Amino acid sequence: MLKYAVIFLILSLIAGAMGFITVSQVARKISLVLFALFLGMALLVAGFVLLLAKATSAGTLPVALPLLA
Repeated sequence: MLKYAVIFLILSLIAGAMGFITVSQVARKISLVLFALFLGMALLVAGFVLLLAKATSAGTLPVALPLLA
């Protein structure tokens, strides 16, 4: 997703330099949306990693496992 955001950003810069303002604006908006989605998903994954690390280091996970058995 980050790759496509960079591609649309480059497309926006090239279109703006050539005078295609409408194409440049659309490509810029697509690039910003893709980057925001990438950043949001990256933060979500980082949050899950921190929660998992906190749960496993606190010892709460091994206590819950015998309940399932």
